[in-house]
Amino acid sequence: MDNAQNKDRRFIYFYFNRNEPEKIRHVVPTHVQYWQTANLKGYMGGPFGDRTGGLITFVASGLEEAKAIILQDPFILEDLIAEKSIKEWIVE
Repeated sequence: MDNAQNKDRRFIYFYFNRNEPEKIRHVVPTHVQYWQTANLKGYMGGPFGDRTGGLITFVASGLEEAKAIILQDPFILEDLIAEKSIKEWIVE
């Protein structure tokens, strides 16, 4: 099916944390709980091995919905993200 016709689209959220390890350690449980309980179709995610950030993938109806989901991430709400990117990912 053509991606324009498919209402479910997969997104990748790739982020790097600010260099604030104490604050990040404090917020990690809330961040993890948010993503694990959001009931997002196709959700998978986790930190990078060096704990400088992470990658999350999930399904949303479009970019605006994906951005709205990401903007509720406790890391963003607590201003702990130095860099982030969201891209639609077409899995073949």
